[in-house]
Amino acid sequence: MVAKGALYFLLSVLITCGPDLALARHFPGRPSIHPAPYQPYKAIPLSSTRQKNKVCFVKPGHSKGHDDGPAIRAALHKCNNGGTVVLDKEYTVCSPLDLRFLKHIDIALTGKVEFCTNLDFWQQNFFTFQFQDAASWWVWGGEDIHLYGAGTGVIHGNGQAWYDAAAANESTRRPCLFITDGWHGGSITGLKLRHSPNWHNFIANSSDLLISDIDIFSRSFSSAWAANLDGWDTFRSDNVVIQNSVINHDDDCVSFKPNSTNIIVQGLHCNGSHGISVGSLGNYPDQYDIVSDLFIYNNTMANTTTAARLKVWPGAEAIKKGNPQWVGGGGQGYVRNVTYDTMINDNNNLAIQIDQCYGAINASECEDHPSGVILEDILFKNMWGTANGADDPVAGQLICAAEESCDNIRAENVTLTNPSGEPPQWQCRFMDVDQLDLGGVGCIPA
Repeated sequence: MVAKGALYFLLSVLITCGPDLALARHFPGRPSIHPAPYQPYKAIPLSSTRQKNKVCFVKPGHSKGHDDGPAIRAALHKCNNGGTVVLDKEYTVCSPLDLRFLKHIDIALTGKVEFCTNLDFWQQNFFTFQFQDAASWWVWGGEDIHLYGAGTGVIHGNGQAWYDAAAANESTRRPCLFITDGWHGGSITGLKLRHSPNWHNFIANSSDLLISDIDIFSRSFSSAWAANLDGWDTFRSDNVVIQNSVINHDDDCVSFKPNSTNIIVQGLHCNGSHGISVGSLGNYPDQYDIVSDLFIYNNTMANTTTAARLKVWPGAEAIKKGNPQWVGGGGQGYVRNVTYDTMINDNNNLAIQIDQCYGAINASECEDHPSGVILEDILFKNMWGTANGADDPVAGQLICAAEESCDNIRAENVTLTNPSGEPPQWQCRFMDVDQLDLGGVGCIPA
């Protein structure tokens, strides 16, 4: 959604990437969207002025199988360093795009960009990351970049082809819809993200970034499960605000992966997710994972498995569940200074889940091989709403692996209602119950 008062410029001079565009066209200027109500931990740097006569309109091809990737790349090169690229038509990308050269540029994506469904080609031509097999068909990065959709721009991943392929062959590598790798300063606003094959957004190695007014919707329309469709995953990133967005999908609404610091998440409506999650962490032995200074404010969680969630792997030696995906553990690190404040629960399994035994086959394995990732200074406050009865009367789980692995875990003004009318129970292990105002019957042994 574009902020009121966004200006529309009529260009007097036109730089075009399409040979038939002889007349200037209208396009929306960058919207005036700011972090609110809470400000980022550090001020996001001011953007340099864009030149009104340095604009590239990208003309799409119309032949069958045409690849608009080269034209988009050419426009971004041509109008880099002070210009604006306008993507106001329908485009198809069939080749990988490395866009980590961007600098002082606006991109008005008010049309639609979708990706070819040539799965065999993409399997061999993704940009790949070592962390949890993340991959994508394009990667964005640089300095002072503003990408905005004015409430109409669409990025479409044609996810159904990928869901069906993964159901037939679980080794199919599914791409993330959007990846940043080294994006420093700027914003991503007003976009519709549709049918991602995998995570919608992987925010990696980036900083000083505002993400706002995003509309996410991904579902499978066949018997194939549309799994792992996280809204945002942050990784090795600092000073990021994610706000005022609607997410309808499967898996984590937001997930803070290793070395996510100084992040605010506010004003989200997450439907059908696994919650706003810290982790999973401690997945890789010999790695030290840090997550710190997170403020998660005024979010609505509907039809979720868990609303507020922290998930940490046990020691590497712990026996894991039989699912082939449950491998890992043994890493070290800490989660520190995390606040969940004002969270509405609407028909959720659990309101809070601390799981420091993520993937362990049972509690004894977790206790024998506790996690090396320490949880400290965690606060849950002002949480209310309804459970869905899936775990009735249990409304949450606060489970640490050992007494020394959790410190200063607090809860204030947490009130949940069970559909049975039974007072909520909270399964706890290695918790200081004097710091937990959870309502209901409070903590019971896990």
